[in-house]
Amino acid sequence: MNKLQLEEKVAIFEGRNIRRVWDGEKERWFFSVVDIVGVLTESADSRNYWKVLKSRLKNEGSEVVTKCNQLKMIASDGKKYLTDVADMETVFRLIQSVPSPKAEPIKLWLAKVGHERILDISDPERSVNRGREYWQKMGRSEKWIQQRMMGQETRNKLTDYWATHDVKKSEEFAILTNLIHEEWTGLTVKKHKEYKSLKTQNLRDHMSDAELIFTALAELSTREIAETVEATGFGENKEPAIKGGRIAKNARIELEEKTGKSVVTSRNFLGQKKNVDKLLDQ
Repeated sequence: MNKLQLEEKVAIFEGRNIRRVWDGEKERWFFSVVDIVGVLTESADSRNYWKVLKSRLKNEGSEVVTKCNQLKMIASDGKKYLTDVADMETVFRLIQSVPSPKAEPIKLWLAKVGHERILDISDPERSVNRGREYWQKMGRSEKWIQQRMMGQETRNKLTDYWATHDVKKSEEFAILTNLIHEEWTGLTVKKHKEYKSLKTQNLRDHMSDAELIFTALAELSTREIAETVEATGFGENKEPAIKGGRIAKNARIELEEKTGKSVVTSRNFLGQKKNVDKLLDQ
């Protein structure tokens, strides 16, 4: 990991410190595994507990251990030492392997989430309604919610086109999305998130009405152009992505000239912390 991209902080859980590092390059938190194990087991020697558990998981062929990286973190003596760290997904998998009453509520929650995900697959309307309810509790207006949902539909149609025209998911989707976004905003997705003081949060959930509309215009234009030229594969879809983003860029510039206001804004919804806490409690 690039040290310049790292930001170290401490989280508090039930009065105990959990060291964590934000990797700005990967846009992920990495947590100290020893600290997580210490909280879950209340062991007097969490380092040795993790050593034994790690050995057992290795013998069982678990991928959890192989997904743990090492980073230098500040220890109790004020010095930095290499320690095992894991991202949130790996931490959840690790929790499944720890026999602890404190882990049980999290295991039950994960089982509930998995069950709801299965229901969502069989009835997609459930997830749509849950998204609307989530945004309402976060304080979004009905107008904003409507624009967000319409924008998501436009996004889905574009990704469906890519998926059926030999564009590989994950990395290639992300690169094309970034091309569109940078073309119309003048910022990469990462820089736009930084401008809004976001980290793990979804950028679109923190866009203004105008940003949502112009994002949808850029992605709609991209799909229309790609369909017209029958772009296939990652390489061929780059040009429609740039051209689609440029259409939204030109519209943005024209609007800004007329209003004297910037469409791309640093505004976010991070101030809705109380509403977030209520959601997490449910």
